[in-house]
Amino acid sequence: MTYTKYSASGNDFVIFHTFIEKDYTADAIKLCNRTEGIGADGFVALLPCEEADFKWQFYNSDGSDAAMCGNATRAVAHYAFKNGLASSKMKFLTEAGLIESEVNGNIVETQMTKPIVIKEEFEQYGLTWYLIDTGVPHLVTIVDDLEKYDHDLSAKMRYEHNANVNFAKIENDKDGKVLKVRTYERGVEGETLACGTGMVACFIRANNLGLVENKTFVYPKSEEELTISKVSEKLYFKGAVKQVFTALI
Repeated sequence: MTYTKYSASGNDFVIFHTFIEKDYTADAIKLCNRTEGIGADGFVALLPCEEADFKWQFYNSDGSDAAMCGNATRAVAHYAFKNGLASSKMKFLTEAGLIESEVNGNIVETQMTKPIVIKEEFEQYGLTWYLIDTGVPHLVTIVDDLEKYDHDLSAKMRYEHNANVNFAKIENDKDGKVLKVRTYERGVEGETLACGTGMVACFIRANNLGLVENKTFVYPKSEEELTISKVSEKLYFKGAVKQVFTALI
């Protein structure tokens, strides 16, 4: 099999396309292993689909599946375009619904799924939280210092609410207010360099509070610059992706 590794804002994925639809859990665990495999946060199989250009099966590094992954949509769109599976403007099916992406060089923009608020503002462990589904569920807390990110607390909250956990901070920049985010991802069970659905969840929370504009630069732990835009209630997530290598295994 030929696999390609992609990085999207520091979030990395092993991607391949096939006509064989099956359970790839074991492959995901093996190839995402960072010492004995390729090493990645996620594993994506692209398959034929009558409703769209293709569909995906997405797995976290521990083999669990996830309905949606924002950074993976951008990496997958670039892979699909480069491998002739779709044109530069494409639609593909995920468990969270139909995704639309557009490829322009190494910059990819994805229209995100419609968010669903699970739980309005609530207090827990001395912090104010907000729980929203942006393809997968995310807890968001806005803090004045990202060093307040707490791995043990995040792990605890992740299991209590079955959600990813995000710490966000609003900062002043030459272009106005920007958003910085740190994310603990379920399925990886630790902090990742970036999480697309997490950044979108943080943007929605900050935008609803009037803390950021409808178009905002967002920086995950990898410090790569991304843009999240809100246009007539639709959400767009844009940034660069990188093909790291292709390997025959």
